[in-house]
Amino acid sequence: MPPTDPSADSCHPSVTELTDLTGLTDLTGLTGLDEVTDLDEPTESPEQVLGGDVEDTLDLRLPDDFLACLSEEAGGAGAAGIPEAAAARGAGGPVADRPDLLDGVGAWAPAVTPAGVFQLNPVRLDRDLPLIVRWMNDPAVAAFWELSGPPQVAEEHLRGQLTGDGRSVPCLGLLNGSPMSYWEIYRADLDPLARHYPARPHDTGVHVLIGGVADRGRGLGSTLLRSVADLVLDSRPACARVVAEPDLRNTPSVSAFLTAGFRFAAEVDLPGKRAALMVRDRSLRHLL
Repeated sequence: MPPTDPSADSCHPSVTELTDLTGLTDLTGLTGLDEVTDLDEPTESPEQVLGGDVEDTLDLRLPDDFLACLSEEAGGAGAAGIPEAAAARGAGGPVADRPDLLDGVGAWAPAVTPAGVFQLNPVRLDRDLPLIVRWMNDPAVAAFWELSGPPQVAEEHLRGQLTGDGRSVPCLGLLNGSPMSYWEIYRADLDPLARHYPARPHDTGVHVLIGGVADRGRGLGSTLLRSVADLVLDSRPACARVVAEPDLRNTPSVSAFLTAGFRFAAEVDLPGKRAALMVRDRSLRHLL
């Protein structure tokens, strides 16, 4: 599983107020990042269903009639087009026109950032797997993503998304044309994560790792997080919140989210980690 920094739980977790994260400024070692949204006060401990050895987002299958409704609402191909698109994704074919449940991540416009022009490029296994495998085997990344090992480990994780129903899209992040980060853009409201907070329709989650050591520890993570969150909000009019759940042990990750305009929502126990639940609101994007 990716870090819940890419993973999460179900129901309403036990939440304690976090009081010592707002002053974090050190971004050294930014490698594993995640998301989530507003939490109500929980009333009971949840059944734990996410993590390295339990139920994953991509194991849940939506009914075809529901997928058809979502696709038609987004101007997509309908239920019949989803399996065909999934087969194309698994084969590593063209990506820009693949139907997904995220308003076509592959067609999102590039973003001009203080660091340069940034673009999300949906993963192709035949092209991108060796680079992603190398990043996942970096010890600083492996500590939170838990996808180190032979290529088959990362390939299985990626293929699960590429052959899924389009609720999660793995991407390379290109800065001035060069791949330097890995991202997962996913429908948090359709994810087991939604069981841990009062999810709203079209809540969108983000997982990220900065691949190159030279790109870490200089504020680049927070710059790109802000840009990607804005890309989500600009490209998905129905989405009101971008969410994340970085591991509390990953201080640079939590700090990067705060610097990027996310607010801390809660501290929560998830399978395999204690997480800081973060949210960037459309209504506050120009204030934070």
